[in-house]
Amino acid sequence: MGDSTYKVLECPELGRYGVAARDLKAGELLFEETPFAVGPKLDSPPLCLECCCPVDGGDGGPRCARCGWPLCEDCSAGGGELVYHRGECEVFAANGVRFRPVEDSTAGCVQLDCITPLRVLLAKEADEARWKREIEPMEYHDAERREGANWKVDENNIVAFLRGPCGLGKRFSAELVQRAIGLLDVNAFEGRTGSGYSCRGLYPQLAIMAHNCVPNVVHSIHPSNGFRMVARVAVDVKEGDKLYTTYTYTLTGTVARQSILKASKFFTCRCTRCLDPTELGTHFSTLLCSKCSGGLITSTDPLDENAEWKCGQCGFKTSGAAVQKAVMTIHNEIDELACFEYEAGRLEAYETVYKKYRSVLHPLHFINTSIRHSLIELYGRIPGYEMAELPDVLLERKVELCRSILRVLDVFEPGKSRARAMILYELHAPLIMLAQSAFARGEDQRDGKSLKQQLNEAAQILEECGAILDWEDPATPEGILANVAQQSLAQLRQSIETLD
Repeated sequence: MGDSTYKVLECPELGRYGVAARDLKAGELLFEETPFAVGPKLDSPPLCLECCCPVDGGDGGPRCARCGWPLCEDCSAGGGELVYHRGECEVFAANGVRFRPVEDSTAGCVQLDCITPLRVLLAKEADEARWKREIEPMEYHDAERREGANWKVDENNIVAFLRGPCGLGKRFSAELVQRAIGLLDVNAFEGRTGSGYSCRGLYPQLAIMAHNCVPNVVHSIHPSNGFRMVARVAVDVKEGDKLYTTYTYTLTGTVARQSILKASKFFTCRCTRCLDPTELGTHFSTLLCSKCSGGLITSTDPLDENAEWKCGQCGFKTSGAAVQKAVMTIHNEIDELACFEYEAGRLEAYETVYKKYRSVLHPLHFINTSIRHSLIELYGRIPGYEMAELPDVLLERKVELCRSILRVLDVFEPGKSRARAMILYELHAPLIMLAQSAFARGEDQRDGKSLKQQLNEAAQILEECGAILDWEDPATPEGILANVAQQSLAQLRQSIETLD
């Protein structure tokens, strides 16, 4: 395993898990691996089976000339050898199994649910040794999955389809097909293609790492290099300490994380963040009490979604169901804003919703955090709010939005994480503009810092951002941003030098 950066141990509670084999420094390489298989996520709408870009699944939609399944025009016309679609293409073509056109190309397409499990099965045939060594020991929760609602659906849509019409009954037993489905459900990680479309891959080494809602391992997936994954430690890790990745989004509240982990990974997370009603002091799920001034309402038992919520100051109580209902209502209101065009009205609508719930949600609540994410990508980018035309008060607003998100990320994704790097990038520009604007007004200082100190602070932020994004595939949006950050940093350093 690399230069043995980690060791694999086993215990009844976690199964196999990884610990640091020696002291590791933040940013140090942990391991690299190629996926056993990669393909569309569950419930994907019609997409190209080579590059995963959305396609029209209707009658006239683009199809593979050989098998008749969805393939975008670029991949069809590429003339090059297909890499990812080749395996299932042979199976579909040999058995005359065609893709049935669908009415709605935005809805999940059940026909595509068989693709990634089939790729896992074909990869097993192609490399039995790797299957035995790396995939065989992986958890797939057979007993729990049999009890679940999806087992029967998969039995029909995937198992029966592959073993019947696709003619694979002799090659793959029903148990093996269900095992492939289970391996993906329990272990697959989400990746993005070079163009930023979602897919999933089976990465056996990463799957060994235990889950935690505050990970200390970060990974980047490189679509232009066969979806190779590079894993690093985000923070310093001492020899013998557990290595943690995360199977959920860190920026969701405890109730949502718990329900995702129970439903798809079949366990209850008992990390310190999940057990703490304040989510490590961030108050990420906390509501403000309407019955007293300054009271905070938190769950009396974060692991139980039906537990009572209570104000720590006046003792006011409400049910878990009432809290979830309130959160859903606000969520639905925000989801509607996603349909707005990218123009001033969109930004103003987000600001309005943000103000509307100011007396209900803790300032760092996950809903406020998600609104902040939407706002920082709008400030400085849409007509009427372009960077050059933002007055100081709105530049300061953008800085405040970034710093509030960082306060949360510094707790949930500490160290050298991609999420932090993306916010650092957003933060550097308004800081430079504010420094220049104060200087242009003839003010020697802003917040007690000289122009040079302010620009140096922005340079430090850019440097940290660029160093983290440098680990990304250069063809992806984050990789391209790494390059932009490095160029901006060089220019900024030149400006700073002229101040001497």
